[in-house]
Amino acid sequence: MKTTQTSAKNTGAAEEKHDGFTDEERGAMKERAKELKAARRPRAAKADAESDVLAKIAEMPEADRVLAERLHDIVKSSAPDLSPKLWYGMPAYARNGKVVCFFQSAQKFKTRYATLGFSDQAGLDEGTMWPTTYALTKLTAEDEARIAALIKKAVG
Repeated sequence: MKTTQTSAKNTGAAEEKHDGFTDEERGAMKERAKELKAARRPRAAKADAESDVLAKIAEMPEADRVLAERLHDIVKSSAPDLSPKLWYGMPAYARNGKVVCFFQSAQKFKTRYATLGFSDQAGLDEGTMWPTTYALTKLTAEDEARIAALIKKAVG
């Protein structure tokens, strides 16, 4: 990581500027390293993975937790063949070990909204350009129906 200092003469005080990863990004990378290490150990993977996802969701602040719980239910009912797992410390859903979709809490990266994202494993291709990430602030019945359709298309 590169650290630079601006001149105290110009700003009135020494000010540090950091280039590189944020604390949140470093935290997510550390969580991913733990996930990869845990995946190498034999265990009842599917049951433990879902428990891990539900525990991570339970730790979230209320606004993110409500969204994540509802998304978990939508994914499980729309694509029961996807397996819940943690991915960079966030809930994700995989087929054959490869993440298809994931939830990212707003609080985790201090953003304005949570997101539902799809990896390149999702079959959402439409022409030469299509969305892969959706901002979420709350879920209406219409939003839930749209998400269910996206999930079904992603695994179809």
